Amino acid sequence: MSVKSLLLCLLLSSAVCTADAQAQGFAGLGTSADGFAIPQRGVPFRFPADHGPHPDYRIEWWYLTADLKGADGKAYGVQWTLFRSALAPGAKADWSSPQIWMGNAAITTPTAHYVSERLSRDGAGAAGVNATPFAAWIDDWQMKSLLKAGSAADALSLIDLRATGSNFRYDLRLSARGPIVAQGEGGYSVKSAGGQASNYYSQPFYAAEGVLKLPDGEVAVTGEAWLDREWSSQPLSSDQTGWDWFSLHLENGEKLMGFRLRDSGAGFTSATWIAADGTPTPLPAGALTISPLKTTDVAGHKVPTQWQLDIPTRHFSVTTTPLNAQAWMATRFPYWEGPISFEGSQKGRGYLEMTGYN
Repeated sequence: MSVKSLLLCLLLSSAVCTADAQAQGFAGLGTSADGFAIPQRGVPFRFPADHGPHPDYRIEWWYLTADLKGADGKAYGVQWTLFRSALAPGAKADWSSPQIWMGNAAITTPTAHYVSERLSRDGAGAAGVNATPFAAWIDDWQMKSLLKAGSAADALSLIDLRATGSNFRYDLRLSARGPIVAQGEGGYSVKSAGGQASNYYSQPFYAAEGVLKLPDGEVAVTGEAWLDREWSSQPLSSDQTGWDWFSLHLENGEKLMGFRLRDSGAGFTSATWIAADGTPTPLPAGALTISPLKTTDVAGHKVPTQWQLDIPTRHFSVTTTPLNAQAWMATRFPYWEGPISFEGSQKGRGYLEMTGYN
């Protein structure tokens, strides 16, 4: 265990620094829900309040991915995530606050994958989220609304996204071209046959533009981006070892979110088909099948990097290909994450996140 990992374990308490938490990724920090709020069916989202933190829940994240291209057509991927984990429900305005913050950021190119991570304890203002005006930050990384005070538009409809690492930087402007989408049953996203669930919504309709700074220079880019917001207290069951999560931008303007949570059997799958106008259609559990086609040696791990996705009821069948099969996030909770393309019954681009292949 690295010094950084040890320090985080001391901050979070040793209870979360287990092999199970490592395998399940950040969601493994939520294996105990005692004393925390639990998602309930039928509770509508409240905006802008729900863009902000939910300190009575165990875990939460603001997670953005972007599929980008330079003027020469070269593809890039960008990821920005702020995680919140609670030692106990509630928040305080000093160092006794039980809220922990962790940030991950990355740029992926066809030949390289640049990663950085930030850790912080709540209470000193170094990390946090405000609902109004919307801002999420950790150190100098930020996701911030650019709307003027009094605007009637949703707070996330126009945002600035920034992050820096030792060998990269990006600054993007994201403009929503469609509505926020509730995932699952009106935002109640079931994660297992046992009923574990999260509150989950997305903004999958961002148009993105900005600049990437890489070791070989700056690149102006444009493309599409997808924001996921999720909070819960016990999203995974004890026998689930990790997940494979896909966000897809179809060339016809439609979107697809789908995931598989792996266990000792066939796993648990869920998906939402999103029309070009933003209308979501949640699909029944099992309607989506996710099958690995190719495994790659990545950072000493066997990782499936090419997949077959099928939804027979939608006549949807595609094969995904990674932009860079070596897109390993060597962070406190290591995982694979990177941009993908797909072809078959539909074509397009998207993002893939996989945990538990440690």
